[in-house]
Amino acid sequence: MNPILVALVVFVCVFSGTLLGMYLRTVIPEHHLSEDSKDVIKLGMGLIATIAALVLGLVIASARSSYDAQDAAVKHIAAKIILLDRQLALYGPETKESRHLLRHIIAKKIDEIWPKERSQLSRVDTSEVFGETGGEGLEYRIRELAPQNDAQRGLQSHALQISSEIMETRLMVLGATGGSVPLPFLVVVVLWLTFIFGCFGIFAPRNATVIAVLFVCALSVACAIFLILEMDQPFRGVMKISSTPLRFTLSHLGQ
Repeated sequence: MNPILVALVVFVCVFSGTLLGMYLRTVIPEHHLSEDSKDVIKLGMGLIATIAALVLGLVIASARSSYDAQDAAVKHIAAKIILLDRQLALYGPETKESRHLLRHIIAKKIDEIWPKERSQLSRVDTSEVFGETGGEGLEYRIRELAPQNDAQRGLQSHALQISSEIMETRLMVLGATGGSVPLPFLVVVVLWLTFIFGCFGIFAPRNATVIAVLFVCALSVACAIFLILEMDQPFRGVMKISSTPLRFTLSHLGQ
């Protein structure tokens, strides 16, 4: 889902609810808006408003927690890549090609996930990872090393372990990307918010100040939905996870 488009639809629905409420105020019989009727409507509106606020608060907190976890995972991967490069460097000159391949993979992944051209879409997939099969696979190359002593055997074993940890963390990141905000959830929340703002419109006087305030409130609700959807796709959009850790790692590979 496009966060900007969804947020715009939410804003239109919610603010339209306000305008609809103001219109209904002019056609609803006066005795339907007695003090007792208003009290019942306000109780119902308060109940739904409380539920909507709790749900939105919990979802925003959950989305933020997931976003932070994936940001931390990217930093963890960056640190492990530097450690892997150091293990290969300590092994000896036999790993020169493997280190070059490691640098090539990281540079390519940075360009795919954080493209320089804004018009290009970020691409996050499981291709060309460290455990890929075939003669060009990094893990395959590490396994093909022929240690000559205990030190090299230890370095090879540690390098394979680090490679597996990077793969595991990366797959966990990919598995947690997107899809945590289902469409039915958005529809229900928007219906709640539209009802609430419709009630606002029924009770609100029709003047520019009130309309402006309700406009800002509807915009704020749409921004909350936008934040939730943005944090649900951390490798795309305007709140994309920073590439600085991996770019720092890339600048130190091969040294």
